[in-house]
Amino acid sequence: MKRILVLPGDGIGPEVANEAIKVLECISEITKEKFEFEYELIGGISIDQRGVPITDEVIEKAKKSDAVFLGAVGGPNWDNLPMDKKPESGLLKLRKSLNLWANIRPIKILMKKISPLRPALLKKIDFVVIRELTSDIYFGTPRAIEENRAYNTASYTREEVERIARLAFELARKRKKKVTSIDKANVLEVSAFWRKIVSEISKDYPDISLEHVYVDAASFYLIVNPARFDVLLCPNLFGDILSDEGGAIIGSLGLCPSASLGDSNFGLYEPVHGSAPDIAGKGIANPIASILSAAMLLRYSFNMEKEAKAVEKAVEKTIKDGLRTQDIAERNQRPVSTREFGDYVVKKIKEMYL
Repeated sequence: MKRILVLPGDGIGPEVANEAIKVLECISEITKEKFEFEYELIGGISIDQRGVPITDEVIEKAKKSDAVFLGAVGGPNWDNLPMDKKPESGLLKLRKSLNLWANIRPIKILMKKISPLRPALLKKIDFVVIRELTSDIYFGTPRAIEENRAYNTASYTREEVERIARLAFELARKRKKKVTSIDKANVLEVSAFWRKIVSEISKDYPDISLEHVYVDAASFYLIVNPARFDVLLCPNLFGDILSDEGGAIIGSLGLCPSASLGDSNFGLYEPVHGSAPDIAGKGIANPIASILSAAMLLRYSFNMEKEAKAVEKAVEKTIKDGLRTQDIAERNQRPVSTREFGDYVVKKIKEMYL
């Protein structure tokens, strides 16, 4: 039996998470592999009900599970709270407590018509952002807001850079054998250190091509020539920004799944979009990123590659058959609900196994 802790979170989180769980239940039914789901609180709803963005008890439950699935956190109701009390701090604490130091975000074109880029640039958009997740300016100390100034500290150790670099090179071996390491080594000491360590690690992977690109140049190339990228290796801050830009060039963050991993098969899986409180409860949220995150859960935590590919293929067939939620619907096209989209994906999965 596989134990999955589900943290639906805030806004549209519960709605999109429901569709992902529906897909996982379908896979469980087909394969006879039993999945046990337990639901808990994180983010704003946890603040409202328990006074903190995540409790230690929830973190302990996460540690005892085989995987964690997250919906979304945050919203304007909690914007005025202190930094360490905001909903997002619960997610950061969860990642840090579980030692999930690597975030994998695949960026692949699924619908050409919703991309802001011209068609000639879209054919070969298929890259993955590898983002270091538990260090950099998000976690470095000292950090403070004082009366007349505020500051954060960007920091990396050799071990932190080495392990994320090795993950990127290993993943590149399964793809196009190219790693692009992102930094700002011309002005930041921490980036110069990052570049040095990545270059050293690359010597262990002579079959992999390595290039170093400044983050500002990388943001430019993502727009004018996204096909040049295969595996983007990024520090925490730069990876956060560039992966969202990746979502923009394919048309929507609602198409972007993610996996946060550590030293084992255990992982945290979540769509990269926000909680979208303005549409919460209306049944119109796009569940694609959430469903594709479930596919990543099957792949990385449960070693169910065949089933992961089936889920991804079912999403592609659902899109090809013309189903669209409101955010990605074309003109004069009737959008389907969140639930209808998820139901159709399940239908397509079952058709593949019949």
